[in-house]
Amino acid sequence: MDTRQQLVNVLNLESQAIAQAAKLIGDSAEAAVDLLLRCEGRVIVSGMGKMGCIARKATATFCSTGTPAIFLHPAEAAHGDLGILSDKDVLLLISNSGETREVLELLPYAARMNVNTIAITANQNSSLAKQCDASIETGVTQEADTIAVAPTNSTTVSLAICDALAVALMGQRGFTREQFAIFHPGGHLGRKLLIKVSDVMRSADELPVVSVKSTLAQAIQAISSKHLGAAFAVNENQTLAGVLTDGDLRRIIESSAADMASIINNEIESMITSDPKTTGADRFAAEALLTMETSGITILPVVDGGKRLEGAVHLHDLVRAGLA
Repeated sequence: MDTRQQLVNVLNLESQAIAQAAKLIGDSAEAAVDLLLRCEGRVIVSGMGKMGCIARKATATFCSTGTPAIFLHPAEAAHGDLGILSDKDVLLLISNSGETREVLELLPYAARMNVNTIAITANQNSSLAKQCDASIETGVTQEADTIAVAPTNSTTVSLAICDALAVALMGQRGFTREQFAIFHPGGHLGRKLLIKVSDVMRSADELPVVSVKSTLAQAIQAISSKHLGAAFAVNENQTLAGVLTDGDLRRIIESSAADMASIINNEIESMITSDPKTTGADRFAAEALLTMETSGITILPVVDGGKRLEGAVHLHDLVRAGLA
């Protein structure tokens, strides 16, 4: 077998192992999510060897998605580190065999502390699975390496299950992009998600603002002069009355091609979109982008609580900010 085929085989075997694990998700997995949701403390994640590496990654994923978690090395636990465990915590234990001695030794202490326990294991008849309050079966019967002993399928599936738990908790808690950004202030993604509309919006002289009583000719001139692809029609008190976009102009011209001269001096009040999508200056720019994507638009007027026009944010502004 050549090298490329070996690589493909391992990837196929590991993807098949994850697919098999998905078929085994049942009541016990739902019970595990419920235990994690009701946890008033932290999720203490533990595993030995390669599963310890998976436990560390799971801890990081839980923390970054709104579930406070700590990694506990099972061998160090018996030498004082058990002190991090409290009766408000949930203990998540990962062991392919379900018979890892160092992991099993955590169970008596958890029982004395009345700590809820969750197992992730391939063996539902193992000591670990039988003694935990909930057990999630991985379904792994063989590893993906050439001699079927190196942790490959087992670690991949365990990691995927931990990811699934974290994502399920996100969904149950309504975890938002903004919360994710708060937990990632030092990362590129976090910095992007923390950008506010006020950081990228156009304002003052940059805005193509016209009176709602302006003529179509005046609106076209405003659109052309500010290069935003729209004009914002305001009332006398500067509240937003509506928006006239390039697309609106095309439709008007197409429907009035034979009589354009008669409408060029008409007021735009009847031509504007009078209830446009808007955003606020204090909103996250990522929210503005989501509104644009779901509404199929490229510009959003920025208004205050009284609907007074404060600015506008264009899709190009969000692109330059690295959000799109």
